[in-house]
Amino acid sequence: MRIDRAGWPFITGPLAPAALAALAGRRWAAWPFLGLSAYMALFFRDPDRRCDTVAPHPDDVLSPADGVVMVAGTPQDGVAPDGNWQQVSVFLSVVDVHVNRSPYRGEVVQSSYRKGSFLAAYRKESAHRNERSELWLRNGEGPGARTVVFRQIVGVLARRIVTRTGPGQRLATGERMGLMKFGSRMDVFVPPECTVAVTRGQRVRGGETVIARWPAAG
Repeated sequence: MRIDRAGWPFITGPLAPAALAALAGRRWAAWPFLGLSAYMALFFRDPDRRCDTVAPHPDDVLSPADGVVMVAGTPQDGVAPDGNWQQVSVFLSVVDVHVNRSPYRGEVVQSSYRKGSFLAAYRKESAHRNERSELWLRNGEGPGARTVVFRQIVGVLARRIVTRTGPGQRLATGERMGLMKFGSRMDVFVPPECTVAVTRGQRVRGGETVIARWPAAG
């Protein structure tokens, strides 16, 4: 099983006290640390997805993360960027895969990071009050360019955002671009001409589930 490199300090950290407890003849005291290490390995797992071997359809917008759809369609008040957008938000629990993927392809033309609160990610207020990283992705030039905006938003337990991309970098649909640590949400904003393909309460898989579609070219 592949593990994201950000997880190794969390996985190996509990092994030291576990070893000390075992050497001291207190094997019962080692088990909680071993359990914590095993959970960290589960949390930071990085499984391959269909987009890693099969190129997604060029009109498809994929879920950037595993989880449950909280919002599908009309944006929450005061949450969307300026302009006319549709919103798809995915809530990640502490047992979901937390490696994040790009929902669409194109060049990162804008990025920002904002400090904030650590409200529970399923609360509406978390979208505009919590710490977050925002990326604008554009594919094409001129009037026909396609733009998707997506955000990594921390939750009550997630206290660290890892974003491994920035302006000028090109991303493929479903490409790994970062992760969030310990429960969070991701928001994706697409223009009104897109068709939202998921419903509230639906479980989605990062890099596999189609959450929206652009109208076919031509």
